[in-house]
Amino acid sequence: MTLSAKQSAMMTAEATCPVNLEEVDLFSAGAQDHWFDAYRILHRDAPVHPIPGEGALPGTDAFILSKYEDIAAVVRDPEHFPTYNAWFTGEQAAELFAEHGFAGLTQNHDTVRPNLELHKKQRLELTGPWVGPEGAARNTEMAKNVANDLIDGWIDRGEVEFVEEFAAPMPQRVITTVIGFPLEDLETTRHWADAQVQRFVFGYSHKNLLTPEEEAANAGDLAAFREYSLAQVAKKRQEPGDDLISFLTQVEFDGRRLTDGEIAGIAGQMHIGGHDTTRYVIAAEGMLLAQHPEVVEELRADRSKIRFFVEEALRLYAPTQGLSTRLVVEDTVMRGVEIPRGSILHLRYGAANRDPDLCPESESLDLERKNPGRHLTFSMGPRVCPGAGLSRLEQNIAVGALIDRLDDLAIAPGKNDFHHQPGIMLGMNELHLTFKKR
Repeated sequence: MTLSAKQSAMMTAEATCPVNLEEVDLFSAGAQDHWFDAYRILHRDAPVHPIPGEGALPGTDAFILSKYEDIAAVVRDPEHFPTYNAWFTGEQAAELFAEHGFAGLTQNHDTVRPNLELHKKQRLELTGPWVGPEGAARNTEMAKNVANDLIDGWIDRGEVEFVEEFAAPMPQRVITTVIGFPLEDLETTRHWADAQVQRFVFGYSHKNLLTPEEEAANAGDLAAFREYSLAQVAKKRQEPGDDLISFLTQVEFDGRRLTDGEIAGIAGQMHIGGHDTTRYVIAAEGMLLAQHPEVVEELRADRSKIRFFVEEALRLYAPTQGLSTRLVVEDTVMRGVEIPRGSILHLRYGAANRDPDLCPESESLDLERKNPGRHLTFSMGPRVCPGAGLSRLEQNIAVGALIDRLDDLAIAPGKNDFHHQPGIMLGMNELHLTFKKR
């Protein structure tokens, strides 16, 4: 990805660690490196923390929620806290997407999943058989082959830049295969994956907004991806294979066949969810394995604990740390704080996962923890992440392959600053590891 001067500055920005509530700013450049410190302050001093003037209606605010109980209640109650996307509500954004032919994305949402009942039906019938908790298992051998092929590429060197050479390409290859895009197009589709998450990495404010110039360029990229996706759908209608797009061209949903645009929209949703989020948590798992050799031995002694390790990594290092995606439709009160109608709620999933009220020693890695999957990394309720099953599968396979094939995994001395990319996703820029071939 070619970065602008502004984006390069954001990638290298540094911030000071907050020591009190007045210094907490989750959205400033470089704040990512100190989020966990900020969460402790929010939990203690302001579990419902206002962002003045940043609501959806004039004169309203946004509010950061950092406690597990509060966020869980919100995501389970879509009637009082419906979804809200700031970047799809402005006239300029609507005009740009229409101008570039990308308006079909929101139209597809309206036709395939216009309400929660059909949203659930889509997840169960259309994407669940491929990436859901049960359907993801069909990808097991393919994902194992991808993981081991990548390790083959660097195992004889004794060192690896883990993000670029494993954590990033593994989910990219897996989701590309699942969707049915040609693997020879990986470089091109990677560019479009970057475009899909651009606002979440390089956007400003809690709303993840882009400048007008960035909006125009981004809309153009997304329109090109849509045209590509439509072309792939047309090909699969003629020559179906064993992949999600082919399946969608043949299945009936709610008593009818899906249109090409609807299929391209679903493929796009899977594409954005299947790349970076899994990449970030696999990188975190590589870091944890290198930092805790005793855990590696524990996993080797009892491989059933790998899934507990994965859940702890998901809890501690949630890829998407927070999103401002809930609107308050009625005046409400949370923890004594009045939240007027028209306010936006920023749900800080990463903070909720480290809430000391959620579990004992909430910031430590514990493979014996009760209810290990009780975290908000994939959200919960009617809009839980549809690809959670595939992500978990990939992580379990990745961790298993790493402990099987590598010994003495360690952080490479003098090569890591553990600096994170900008935006609301917790992604390390790079991770240099050393090891011995097992």
